Amino acid sequence: MYNLACTESIGGVIKMDKYLNWMEKNPKWLKIVLCFWILDWSWAIWRICKAVKHNNRVELILAILWILFGGTVGWILDIVFIILNDYPFWFK
Repeated sequence: MYNLACTESIGGVIKMDKYLNWMEKNPKWLKIVLCFWILDWSWAIWRICKAVKHNNRVELILAILWILFGGTVGWILDIVFIILNDYPFWFK
């Protein structure tokens, strides 16, 4: 798998970008599978990395809150948004 250490210098940024691209370029069926209850953590990590990449503190706080509270309803929102938009429930 990919090393998601966002604190590494250039190597961490490259690996984080590879993870982001990998998650976004997956076929729709795999994106939906990754939305199911426990597997939705992969999208939570994607949200955190995306917030770190954009250097957006508000998105980072919301991504961390998504880990805490997204397990109840968040995975359902992700499935619906991926079916409709091919993109999970998040900022573009």
